[in-house]
Amino acid sequence: MIDVHCHLNFHSFEKNYGEVIKKAKKAGVEKIINVGTKIDSSQKAVELAQKYDNLYAIVGVHPHHADKLEDNWLKDLEKITKNPKVVGIGECGMDYYSYKSNSIVDKKLQKEVFIAQVELAFKLKLPLQIHNRHAGKDILEILLSHKSYLLNPPGMFHCMSGDIDFLKQVLNFGFYVGFDGNITYQGFAPGENTELKDLVSYAPINRIVVETDSPFLTPEPHRSSLNIPSYAIIVAAKIAEIKGVSFSLVEDQTTRNASVIFNL
Repeated sequence: MIDVHCHLNFHSFEKNYGEVIKKAKKAGVEKIINVGTKIDSSQKAVELAQKYDNLYAIVGVHPHHADKLEDNWLKDLEKITKNPKVVGIGECGMDYYSYKSNSIVDKKLQKEVFIAQVELAFKLKLPLQIHNRHAGKDILEILLSHKSYLLNPPGMFHCMSGDIDFLKQVLNFGFYVGFDGNITYQGFAPGENTELKDLVSYAPINRIVVETDSPFLTPEPHRSSLNIPSYAIIVAAKIAEIKGVSFSLVEDQTTRNASVIFNL
């Protein structure tokens, strides 16, 4: 099993990431990809990847930080990618949801920062890991206008959301889709009109990858506690339940899918 998206590089894990990594491996999560959301957390993801054989890094700028960048941010990001443990660019993308901790960043600025990372990923021949929340239309327009910049496969959409039509378009571009612990939650996510279980059901198993987004999106029955990479097993089991297939099939296929995307 591979957890293709978590944040052991965040403060929540600074005192015990070693124990968390060991626990994940014991549970059957053989490889973990740490994901940056800005320059410093991307650098931290690389530093952790250098310390552990089974850790890798994806580096990039989250749309929440598009308005907090230094002038030389893109050059700094490219420097970080020179490390051989870096397997992708992300999490980049767009987000039009207004959080309590972060209002909506200027949409024009989000687009500029996202496009810059799409172009950087093409230049470096690295797959994209895309963050989308309520910004699917604009993301698809950018991908369409930059279709010649997309690799084969182009990457994946992290924490897949939206409706079935959006999922179809994402798959048609060649992207894989990641599902997290929130597929164990009941009902609709705020602002959404399609349940995540319906997206899981529609997405072909050969295009799905498993992720946790630790320390966020803790799956049931642990929802009130900190999320950890070992809970990728719970996510995989829920995917198997929704799709009516065996856990071993989900484990094997999603591991192969992640290996294809990120050349692991």
